[in-house]
Amino acid sequence: MSTSAEHRTDVVVVGAGQAGLSAAHHLARLGVDHVVLDANDAPGGAWQHRWRTLSMHDVHGVASLPGLTAPDADPATPAREAVPAYFGDYEDRFDLRVLRPVRVSRVEDADGLLRVGTDRGAWTAPAVVNATGTWERPFVPHYPGLERFAGRQVHTHDYDGPDALAGLDVVVVGGGASAVQILGELAPVARTTWVTRRPPVWRGPGDFDADAGRSAVALVEERVRLGLPPQSVVSVTGLALRPQEERARLLGAYDRHAMFASVEPHAVRWADGTTRPADVIVWATGFRPSVGHLAPLRLREPSGGIRLVAREDAHTPTTAARDHRVQLVGYGPSASTIGANRAGRVAALAARRTVEASREAAA
Repeated sequence: MSTSAEHRTDVVVVGAGQAGLSAAHHLARLGVDHVVLDANDAPGGAWQHRWRTLSMHDVHGVASLPGLTAPDADPATPAREAVPAYFGDYEDRFDLRVLRPVRVSRVEDADGLLRVGTDRGAWTAPAVVNATGTWERPFVPHYPGLERFAGRQVHTHDYDGPDALAGLDVVVVGGGASAVQILGELAPVARTTWVTRRPPVWRGPGDFDADAGRSAVALVEERVRLGLPPQSVVSVTGLALRPQEERARLLGAYDRHAMFASVEPHAVRWADGTTRPADVIVWATGFRPSVGHLAPLRLREPSGGIRLVAREDAHTPTTAARDHRVQLVGYGPSASTIGANRAGRVAALAARRTVEASREAAA
């Protein structure tokens, strides 16, 4: 495909993870001409990049995509194999038109339509569904002295299991589920120190029911309705230890320390002068939304986020407040697997209305 080729369709879906595939499925059912552009070489979204030792026994669950129940995978199967296999089967089963690898560089206005520029040509359409997620934007905070650290720094994005870190002094930074899982693997083979900005909120087996889940999603939804930078749903649900992390707990891996103040070549230092040796710092500090290609549309609010609104009778906000031609899924409240499915349907319906309005205006 030529890098200068120009294409025309009704809706461009950017990204083929859970949210993108859900949107594509509903667009197909609605009879809307569309194309899915995916930057990856193969199906699976971010799942294909998860660390090697993360098995299906470790993940918190994968919601079924619309129309095809997720298979019961062997708990020992690596998640980066099982989930991509399911996504690939889904694409084949529903004959979804996914083009890959195609990397989107910018989305801009083109005489009332949206032009999606890529490394394999450009697509022009009345509507875009952005489903790029966060995997391409790992976040690492800066601390004084970090540039002088002589050890290794590994973000969750690049972490690939405990083997290479065995026998080392490892500082794990971050208060989310990934930090808990990584500590669970590392503590039996390495000397770990866990640091977070805020004390973790632990929940027991019966502390998180359906009502609590809805309340957590509502908190995240409120942020995107206000145009604030989104938080993950996991960040407001609390943390839980699973049986496979019991050994790490007994070893003291989850005895949390407050955030250090600075980094030295071979240690981290707190404000009171206390230090801990560090051969490796693992940054389980999350990701930021991959929305840089949308910058030409000026969707961001002064507060830093992209404000989303719900169109007509929809309850899930997916429409960019500053440009109703753009739908965002896998962003904020729809960043969970269940939320992504629901948002995919809402975004597809909103995109169809945009396409219909565009045709009426051109008639």
